Amino acid sequence: MSVNTKDLVLVLADDRIDTETLEKRQRIMKIIVTIITYAFLTLMAFVILIPFYWMLITSLKDVEEIRATIPTLWPENIMWSNYNISWITFENIVDKYGSPAAGISETEWIRMNYDKYIKEYSVRDVFEQFDFITYLRNTVIVGVLSTLGTLITTIFAAFAFARLNFKGKDFLFSIFLGTMMIPGEMMVITNYITVAPWLQHPVGVFAAMIVPFWVSVFYIYLLRQNFKQIPNELYYASKVDGKTDWQYLWQVMVPIARPTLITIFILKLMGAWNSYVWPNLVANDSKLRLITNGLRASFTNDQYAQPGLQMAATVIVTVPLLLLFVFFRKYIMSGVGRAGLKG
Repeated sequence: MSVNTKDLVLVLADDRIDTETLEKRQRIMKIIVTIITYAFLTLMAFVILIPFYWMLITSLKDVEEIRATIPTLWPENIMWSNYNISWITFENIVDKYGSPAAGISETEWIRMNYDKYIKEYSVRDVFEQFDFITYLRNTVIVGVLSTLGTLITTIFAAFAFARLNFKGKDFLFSIFLGTMMIPGEMMVITNYITVAPWLQHPVGVFAAMIVPFWVSVFYIYLLRQNFKQIPNELYYASKVDGKTDWQYLWQVMVPIARPTLITIFILKLMGAWNSYVWPNLVANDSKLRLITNGLRASFTNDQYAQPGLQMAATVIVTVPLLLLFVFFRKYIMSGVGRAGLKG
């Protein structure tokens, strides 16, 4: 007697469940797990995005609406003028109304002429402005030079620890890693005493914000792990071809490790953009401040406090970092992923 295989049904002896029912239960469980996962991620994204949303809508409100007892979820009157005023500086007012008379300070001169300067806007009585262009220039100079210096020291140190053989290499690298356990705040006083003689000149102030941060143990470790993934056969082949260690580093290792180097460049530049404590300590002149210090030092007079302007300036500071991450996030992910765990 022949048996039709289509009529056969597999039944699990333990629970007396056929395969079709089991597959259906598995699909249902998968759907439930997926819903819970996405619900959790949506909730976390919502929690993270709330401060950014609140910063944005606050930057578009007037003072009365910001200080209202019941907060609004969207501006009743959108104040684009907050962003216009964020670009006003002492030089702008001088260009329009001339230089102040003898004995009148910049702050007093701005206070005397500010109402006339912004009479087409509704926001008044703000005289300590966020000089975005100056702070951006200073931040770019410090960020680019400190990042390039960090890349150079990181490449050389990572190559030495990953490829060269010298006595005490592992012990020295262990000491390097041990320094990561020391909080950076503990080195502030020592570093300040070291750079104090430089602070008499603007160039020295910039050097004080750049040179002490040319070495990063974490970036050296990250690049070393990437270098150690490169097969030794490539090194031996380059030696057979007559290449020196210098040529092998720049013609073989650096191109292979390009994603990691791009990651280091981006993360270091973001760190320089966000740095606050050290630049605030060494840069006493307002014209030498970085963007975070300028943001903190502006709009601080309680009598003339304008939360809308503060939030507008904060948005201006945040947008470049956000764009940097959006356009280069794939390099950050791939660079960190390629570092691996070998070694």
